[in-house]
Amino acid sequence: MPSNLHFQRLRRLLSFLAVVWIAVSMASPAFAAGQLTEYLEKVSPGELFEGADRFGGPEGEPPMAPVYRGSDLVGHAYLNSDVTSSVGYSGKPIHIIVGIDAEGVVRGFKLIDHKEPIVLIGIPQARVVAALNSIIDRNMARVATGAERPPQVDIVSGATVTVLVMGDSIIRSAVKLIRTNRLTAGADAPVAVAADVKTVDLSKTDIQDWETLIGDGSVRSLRMTVGEVSEGFRQANHPEAADRPETPQADDRFIDLYIAPVSVPAIGRSLLGEAGYERLVSRLKPGQAAVVVAGEGAYSFKGSGYVRGGIFDRIELLQDGQGLRFRDRNHTRLPTLAAKGAPRLRDIALFTVPAEFAFDVAEPFELQLLVQRSVDTHDKAVIPYTLGYSLPPAYVTVQKAPVAALAPIPDAAPAVEAPAAEAASAASPSAALVPMEDQALWISIWQMNRVSIAITVAALLVLTAIFFFQDWLVKRPVMFGWIRRGYLLFTLVWLGWYANAQLSVVNVLTFVNSLITGFNWEFFLAAPLIFILWAAVAAGLLFWGRGPFCGWLCPFGALQELTNNVAQWLKVPQIRLPWGLHERLWPIKYVIFLGLFGLSFYSVALAEVFSEVEPFKTAIVLKFAREWPFVLFALTLLTAGLFVERFYCRYLCPLGAALAIPGRIRMFEWLKRYPECGTPCQRCAKECPVQSIHPEGQINVNECIYCMHCQELYHDDHRCPHMIQVRLKREKFTALSTPVPARAAAPKTLITHNGAPLKSAELAAGDPAVLRPTKERDHV
Repeated sequence: MPSNLHFQRLRRLLSFLAVVWIAVSMASPAFAAGQLTEYLEKVSPGELFEGADRFGGPEGEPPMAPVYRGSDLVGHAYLNSDVTSSVGYSGKPIHIIVGIDAEGVVRGFKLIDHKEPIVLIGIPQARVVAALNSIIDRNMARVATGAERPPQVDIVSGATVTVLVMGDSIIRSAVKLIRTNRLTAGADAPVAVAADVKTVDLSKTDIQDWETLIGDGSVRSLRMTVGEVSEGFRQANHPEAADRPETPQADDRFIDLYIAPVSVPAIGRSLLGEAGYERLVSRLKPGQAAVVVAGEGAYSFKGSGYVRGGIFDRIELLQDGQGLRFRDRNHTRLPTLAAKGAPRLRDIALFTVPAEFAFDVAEPFELQLLVQRSVDTHDKAVIPYTLGYSLPPAYVTVQKAPVAALAPIPDAAPAVEAPAAEAASAASPSAALVPMEDQALWISIWQMNRVSIAITVAALLVLTAIFFFQDWLVKRPVMFGWIRRGYLLFTLVWLGWYANAQLSVVNVLTFVNSLITGFNWEFFLAAPLIFILWAAVAAGLLFWGRGPFCGWLCPFGALQELTNNVAQWLKVPQIRLPWGLHERLWPIKYVIFLGLFGLSFYSVALAEVFSEVEPFKTAIVLKFAREWPFVLFALTLLTAGLFVERFYCRYLCPLGAALAIPGRIRMFEWLKRYPECGTPCQRCAKECPVQSIHPEGQINVNECIYCMHCQELYHDDHRCPHMIQVRLKREKFTALSTPVPARAAAPKTLITHNGAPLKSAELAAGDPAVLRPTKERDHV
């Protein structure tokens, strides 16, 4: 009986789990269909198909909604994110409704929802959408069978990752739906044919040197000079880009690009070394492939999109009409190649092909390189170059296909053949390779920015020296004034406009959000100058509070102060707000920061939109090349700063508020004060450029920008009342203690003290009782 009871309980449990599994299985398509239905309400049928007037109900999985023109079926509408990954720069999917007809032709699309901050706060959405127009009216059935290559979208400067993700998601989703046979391909599309099944011969494990790998096609290369690329832009009708070469010499090496599938045992052992190949195999899933891409020259195949967006936007792996852009999680940076005689290359990347991407290393594939050049301040011209690859027959075994298969993609461009022998530029160690996975995303960025990093570190050391020797400097106000203005000019021009190293409250919000959702040092290390500046600011908070950044390292703050200096030189009247009003305007920036901070917990992307209260992006990063509302806002703040010095810093800056809060933990008081400061002397309080000194005399470090003007006054014995008294006493003491030389023709001078003449013996003795100043005026 007991065993029968246990059996019944087990059966009930299994029945319950089966019901839950069925419910979940049925709920997922229903949710997807519900999401498609919800988004279809935001688009009209005529936006996807000309003349269409209604949608039908979503059908199938992934769901597609039929689109009708009257009673005629003109095509289907689907949501790209239901079919393929469309995760963009923000880490959230980009939702696009796509209209595709029965022939496999994309007839229209509409961007419905996204969280891309660059589009939300900087680049017009219409411009981003227009970059995808090359997809319209393209036959994706031909792309799906390999008869045509995928269309290339236009690149929008500043939104490269977003545009590429959007374009790729539309193309991949269309190809995927066509291959499910839910659409009827056109009559002109190539038919499926039987093909031999190729597999990698795993028994081939011979290790070869670099010359052999190049000679037999195991490693394929694409080599171009700067002049060849310039001519390519000229032929593509981009003369502006052709006239902006990477280097002045046309014969300079533009790029030597190499690719090899290292999941093939013989190639992998040769390029990675035995230990490196074994580590790679331990990470790969069954059937998963990996490739090595390496490059040298003036152009880097890595680009910069992967630094924050996580996508390598300059290269794409193509096979069977589908494209794959690698992400940072698929990437491992390699310091060198293990093959004997391999050259030393600047960029070496090991990419694992995601398991969800249908990739067969035994079939031909291509690596497409997107070459970008700036046309003007806003736009870039892009031309693609293709490096074809076919696995050498020695590594392949061929079997007759049991069923018909799609014909492999024909090479759009022939594989670039390497010469039979290549002289190695430098010897490479043959020891086993040690992949540096923890350093994959940032170490090469630091290496490529050595000069900028050195300049930034040197500038920070100079600033540290200024602070540590401030007493010596402020005693020389003219020299200190030139030093300060020169440093602010450096901060504005080089650190801000050239290097774009403008810190933002968005950095603070991102940092806090990463602590909650999963901290990753690699993300922050990928921007060297920003990381170095934040490290310096964090150290400065312990010593001086927020002053080092707000007063010396903020490019927009420097712009405000320098423009105000010019205004004062032009005799523009300066407005000094009453202390009561000034004190009540201080909290505004703290309210703004707390609002952004709270909003970031709901949505970092939305918080970034509202962080446009900072004019930093408009005035510094984009150099006023932006839509007029943003430019007008920045110019309004700068205009206010002409009359009220550092108006924005005083009352509106959320970053200043964010730094002021931890700045309270500073450990030292470097700004000196006298007991008389504030009572009765008010000179420092009245001359403080940002009114950070209370009438009672104390300095409010939350508002101080560490300009050190008060320290100039502190040591100035002609402007500071306390120091004036000290100077007069010193001069009086000197006058009393210095004997007057006798002169024959000079009239006698009588020195008195308290009305009584002093004897020479008393002056020589220097009696303190005699020489002590009194309220009565001594005279000579």
